[in-house]
Amino acid sequence: MTGYFVRRFLLIIPTFIGITLLVFAITRVVPGGPIERMMTQIQLGGETGSLHRSQGGGTLSDEQMEELKRYYGFDKPMLSSYAIWLKKVLQFDLGHSTRYQDPVWEIIKERFPISIFYGLSTLVLTYAVCIPLGLAKGMYHGSTLDSWSSAVVFLGYALPSYVIGIALISLFAGYWDMFPLGGFVSDNYEEFSAWGKAKDIFSHAVLPLIAYLAGSFAVTTLMMKNSLMDNLSADYMRTAAAKGLSRSESVRKHALRNSLIPVATSFGSNISLLLGGSFLIETIFNIDGIGLLGYEAIIERDYPIVMGILVISSLLYLLGNILSDICVALVDPRIRFGGGRGV
Repeated sequence: MTGYFVRRFLLIIPTFIGITLLVFAITRVVPGGPIERMMTQIQLGGETGSLHRSQGGGTLSDEQMEELKRYYGFDKPMLSSYAIWLKKVLQFDLGHSTRYQDPVWEIIKERFPISIFYGLSTLVLTYAVCIPLGLAKGMYHGSTLDSWSSAVVFLGYALPSYVIGIALISLFAGYWDMFPLGGFVSDNYEEFSAWGKAKDIFSHAVLPLIAYLAGSFAVTTLMMKNSLMDNLSADYMRTAAAKGLSRSESVRKHALRNSLIPVATSFGSNISLLLGGSFLIETIFNIDGIGLLGYEAIIERDYPIVMGILVISSLLYLLGNILSDICVALVDPRIRFGGGRGV
């Protein structure tokens, strides 16, 4: 098993290079990059600073264009530019934002607390509620609890998260004025007591968390229910019942662990949500997290921030896949990676 995980860690390197190289190449060919935006500002008479100011007032000379390309790193072939960028990344330098002119790492780091708060809250609530709910639905399939919970779960799955977010903010914040319209905290947050700060964060987080949880609730709950029902019909469960074990004891001692295997396979991929967030939800609720930062960076063609977020999210996703394998091995002792045979 150790050899398997060593190989998986080594595979992170070519996979990471492939992901970042692809996106890096796209940033070099899509229209509307920083140079085009700078030329548009000059043509519109915007202030661009002495470094890029044209003597003619509306056009740039060839020398100024070359200087502009060097400034933004577009003066070299794509592969050479990527090699330079990758070398900086290995030195923990994500570059400088073309929009804010600040280090990308410092900009992203400021959003970490907000993204981690929503990511951890979503992860904990999803598994804390969906696993028991899936167990209850599987054990009492066809009951009133199963029917009503399925209706709610399927409704949340059918509606996109951003639609739910818009509906929530329109009803509970706009019409009934029960929750704030958006943001992470109030403007006068620093004036509150410790209890007041906790209440303020909670009131701002209720609606976004519901929107975050809508889709993942359905997937995890139904995955847990279907897995449990498959195990309830297995031969070993009938053997356990023949030995005198009650239904609940059979589930707790035998079926539960096996039913957690599909859930464990998806656990690692959810780790990327700790920082990735949701572009649309954070935009709707005006949450200043990494999701909103990435959305604005794409709109503004701030490629250093786009690549910086990609570095973090792709590494988290790749490490999360390995973590999923570890979770599966812990839940199912029959799993043996690296060519071994299960017992």
